[in-house]
Amino acid sequence: MRALVVDDEPLARERMRALLAEIGDVEVVGEAGNGRDALDAVARLAPDVLLLDIRMPVMDGIEAARHLGALEAPPALIFCTAYGDHALAAFDANAVDYLLKPVRADRLQAALAKARRWSGEEANRVEHALGADRTRTHLCARVRGSLVLVPVAEVAYLLAEDKYVVVHHARGEVLIEEPLKALEEEFEERFVRIHRNCLVARAKLTGLTRTPDGRLFANVEGVTASLEVSRRNLPALRKLIRTL
Repeated sequence: MRALVVDDEPLARERMRALLAEIGDVEVVGEAGNGRDALDAVARLAPDVLLLDIRMPVMDGIEAARHLGALEAPPALIFCTAYGDHALAAFDANAVDYLLKPVRADRLQAALAKARRWSGEEANRVEHALGADRTRTHLCARVRGSLVLVPVAEVAYLLAEDKYVVVHHARGEVLIEEPLKALEEEFEERFVRIHRNCLVARAKLTGLTRTPDGRLFANVEGVTASLEVSRRNLPALRKLIRTL
């Protein structure tokens, strides 16, 4: 079994390596110090299991797990944390495990046995159980079989097209398969709806422009595209602009 150890504390990673060496039959293929680096490592190393801390900088373990759920064959996840909070209940009904630090060798061995029985169907159940009510810091797209993460803070606007949403961000654009309505609810503090098919980043909204024919368009920092404002969304948008 190929394992990736993810923890922001080097000593914790070292101790986990030592425990895995004692158990045997596990090859540690890499380490990562936060969830974002863990996702990159998964793409490079294709581990079978992640030993994953929860509270980490840049991206925590819960969000990383949700992004991994977008993979066709996600690795098994074993959380190793000092905090027995909400995630514990989520894993009670699934085939992965949740270990409290300091991790005991016997508990780790039992968790690895569960990980060997992992399946994609079980991974999807855990991804759902992790709680869609947690606001993400990144949006996740699948590009040619790999995960591409876009920091939400870099997104200028979201545009619904057919069954996809186009994420327009500082470095280009990607497609995600998420409903625009769900994104609006999750990121209501960051985005405002200007049209039935478009959400704009509040922090990048600079004003409105009226054309000679009476149509209104949103002015968005760094965006040259024409983003029309619907009459239905205009009152709320004007109210927001007055606070800018």
